[in-house]
Amino acid sequence: MGKLYGYECPVARTLDVIGERWTILILRDLFLQGPRRFQDFLNAHEGLGPNTLSNRLKSLETAGIVARHFYEDHPPRAEYRLTDKGESLRPVLEALRDWGINHA
Repeated sequence: MGKLYGYECPVARTLDVIGERWTILILRDLFLQGPRRFQDFLNAHEGLGPNTLSNRLKSLETAGIVARHFYEDHPPRAEYRLTDKGESLRPVLEALRDWGINHA
């Protein structure tokens, strides 16, 4: 059963994973620009706070959609990349983009 929406419906379960504010824009950035650093997301989205971004990235990582890769040890620095599971969302984001072009 979906944790937020309380349904067994596949759409509700999908919204449990990607339906929170900012999540789809984070995914869009990864699709369009490839691996991103935490600060890259903050710089790209006015109004997106660090705590919210951290929570969204952790949720996406937990869901297996995004993977964190460390590229520096001292201090630790990470970038976020789409996993194969995350890449499978590409048609969904493309459909949202196309709908926005045609109707919004």
